[in-house]
Amino acid sequence: MKRIIQLTVNGERAEVAVEPNRTLLQVLREDLGLTGTKHGCGLGDCGACTVILDGRPVNSCLVLAVQANGSDVLTIEGLAENGKLHPLQRAFVEKGAIQCGFCSPGMILSAKALLDENPKPTEKEIRMAISGNLCRCTGYQKIVEAIQAVASGEIMQGGDS
Repeated sequence: MKRIIQLTVNGERAEVAVEPNRTLLQVLREDLGLTGTKHGCGLGDCGACTVILDGRPVNSCLVLAVQANGSDVLTIEGLAENGKLHPLQRAFVEKGAIQCGFCSPGMILSAKALLDENPKPTEKEIRMAISGNLCRCTGYQKIVEAIQAVASGEIMQGGDS
C-alpha cells in the first residue's frame, strides 16, 4: 500500500506516493529524476548515494523514503546556485579530484556536510569525513586537496580563486 510523503528536495517541495519498502535513493532517482545520486553497492558501504538529509550526510540506499517524510534533502543537483558551481564542485574540477566521477556526488556532499559543521578541518578530519565514500580512481589525495582548497579559501564562491 502506497503512502504519500512530502520532502523538500534542493529547496523545492515534492510530494510522492511510495511503497513502504522503497528507499530514498530510489525515490530521488526514479520518481524525481535526480540521477546525480548514484546507486553503488546498495548496502551503505560505498557512499555513492550520499545525500544531506536534514543537515547530515546519509547513505540514501539505507534510508526508507517514508523515514524521510517531512525532511529536507540536498542532492548534488542542489549545490550549484544561479548557474555557478559550488566551491567544492569547482575545487574537485580544478584540483583533478574527478576522474570517472561516479563517487564525486557523494564525496562532495560528505565534504559539504563536514565544512558546514567544521569550516577549518585538519587533513585527518577531512579523511575521516570522507572515509565512508569509496573512490577507485584518484587515490584520495586530490580529493583531500580539493576540500582543503575550499576550507582555506583558495577556492571561493562565485568563481573567484
